[in-house]
Amino acid sequence: MEETFQQSITDLEQFHKFTEEEMKILENADRAAEEMAMPEYEHYLKHELSTESVEIAGKYGLFGIPIKKEYGGQDASPLTLALAQERLSQNGLGFSTLYDVQIFICGLAIQRWGREEQKKEYLKEIAKGNKIFAFGLTEPDAGSDPSSMRTNYTKKGSKFIINGTKYLISNGSIADFIILFATSAEEKNNITAFIVDTKSEGFEVAMRLKEKIGLFTSDTDMLQFNNIEVPEENILGSLGKGLHVGYSSLINGRLGIGSASLGLIDGALNAVINRSRERVQFGKPIGKHQLIQQHISAIRQNLEMARWPVYTAALKKEIYDKNPDNKELIAEMDLHSSLAKRISSRLAFESADRAVQVFGGFGYSLLSPVGQLFCDSRVTRIYEGTDEIQDLKIASSLLGKDFEAYK
Repeated sequence: MEETFQQSITDLEQFHKFTEEEMKILENADRAAEEMAMPEYEHYLKHELSTESVEIAGKYGLFGIPIKKEYGGQDASPLTLALAQERLSQNGLGFSTLYDVQIFICGLAIQRWGREEQKKEYLKEIAKGNKIFAFGLTEPDAGSDPSSMRTNYTKKGSKFIINGTKYLISNGSIADFIILFATSAEEKNNITAFIVDTKSEGFEVAMRLKEKIGLFTSDTDMLQFNNIEVPEENILGSLGKGLHVGYSSLINGRLGIGSASLGLIDGALNAVINRSRERVQFGKPIGKHQLIQQHISAIRQNLEMARWPVYTAALKKEIYDKNPDNKELIAEMDLHSSLAKRISSRLAFESADRAVQVFGGFGYSLLSPVGQLFCDSRVTRIYEGTDEIQDLKIASSLLGKDFEAYK
């Protein structure tokens, strides 16, 4: 098992006793990450999705980690899921972004809010990796503020007619289904979540967003919905209560991105250690130069600082999942997922930057592993809630609801 990953598991065993089944899952995640490394690298250079990574994850059963056994999953702990995401993200954040949307956000949303018929229909396919999901919340004019949403629905008999545009949607063009958020055309902010089949007439991938700073093996798109008909039974949660679905999904998504950011730090640390031992300048390995050691030390410190907010959030989620309607537990999980994402994403960006510095000129290239990590790291401070939103959430949790600046 990869050394940094093994050390994380060993350190955690004082807080969480991993079962034989959980250890098998983590071993599979480790094997999958090894197999994904070369396809992710090759497809990154081509700026295209690595379908091989999806197949590898399915082969090792990684899509079913948090899904309950009655729906074909493994019903493993949130900590196991977070560790698997950490290991997968050592290769960069292309596949782990797909995985965050597929599992942390959409899979857990259906498991939490879906009717029994929806769980049977969709979760079994998610657990097998047969169907890909996307999460349609963000719009050109509605990012951190969902009240600005323009995608709307009108009721027509037992169906809903949806029109609008969604932007920066991960998995958008490859998704079989989308959890789509729309507001009532008659009543503002009456937002509902729908499960939409992308084969529906009126669905269109309006633009493939390839000119990104990073995430070149992640599919990102602008989607158009033109008079799409959605049956009433495809409402996820309750009519007009879509924000409950959305907010709880983003809490899970922040844990996913926090875990991914932690894996990116792992990847940066491993890369600079190898580089510092092998690269020779001024007649000796660069690892013997004190200022290079300073970068290595800083990245190791970042890893330690990022680990515990992420692992704490995962342990808190295990408690929260047992009583997801408890308002105190919701607030606590909300805070800790924000802390996990805010801290680990900032430290991931800094660690990747230091790794580029250690690699020197070669680091300033997508041919280098750290160049890819640096490009991918920047988005972690934006998606699933920007740095600024996380700061406001963290501060208001201390000051009280009357100080919620983003309302």
